[in-house]
Order: sequence, then C-alpha cells, then structure tokens
Amino acid sequence: MSLIASLTSPAGLRRVLAFDAISGAGTGALQLGLTGLLSQWLGLSAPLLQGSGMAIFAFVALAGWLALQSEPRRAALATIVVCNFAWVIGCIALAFGGAPGVTALGVAYLLFQAVVVLVLAELQWMGLRRQRVAMMA
Repeated sequence: MSLIASLTSPAGLRRVLAFDAISGAGTGALQLGLTGLLSQWLGLSAPLLQGSGMAIFAFVALAGWLALQSEPRRAALATIVVCNFAWVIGCIALAFGGAPGVTALGVAYLLFQAVVVLVLAELQWMGLRRQRVAMMA
C-alpha cells in the first residue's frame, strides 16, 4: 500500500485528523498565549491572532471528534476540508498584502501554515473521495 493510500484509508484518515487537531491546538494555544509577542514579531494584529486562535479551537474539537470515529462522517469531514482550504486561502491572502505591516517572519509563519494545512486538506479530501467510492461499490 502506498503512503497516500495508507493516509487516506479509514485508519490513516483518523491519524491525519488527529494530527490536524493536535497541530491546530498548538497553533491556537500559541496565538492566545503569546499574542503580544507574536503580534510584534509577525506584524499581525493582536485581535487577528486572538480571534483566529479562538476559532481554531472549534475546529480542533470537530477534528478531534472525527479522529475518534471508526469512520468519520462525510458531512463533518467535508466541513473540515472546506475549513482547511479556507484557512490556506486566508493565510496566503494575509501573507501577500492582506495584513499591513506583516514582517518577513510573519510571511514565513503564514506560508508555513498554508503549506501544512494544504497537505492535510488534500489528504482529507482524498479520504473523503475514497469514502464515496467505497459507498458506491
């Protein structure tokens, strides 16, 4: 079994969702716990860091719950995929002009998030498609 097939299988998909939840919780905690410092270093506003940090925890709850399911529910998984793709778009938009005063470190932070979340979203999307094919068979 290839790595992609392994990560998009039901068991692999649960691991991807668990990683998404854990990394999201870390990002949210970082943004809430070090808002002032990150705001200075990244050039992102404190309200943006706090708001997105809090929003991440709703996402983390859903991703964590799905990671515990034997087979993640399709509608909830689709919600995770859409949220992840929206996060990627938001990070890219902020990195390239959407946040006045963003620093080089801020651009790197945003682009790193965009790349990691894009990989997770794509694996989740592939897992969702694999579920659909399995249901049709």
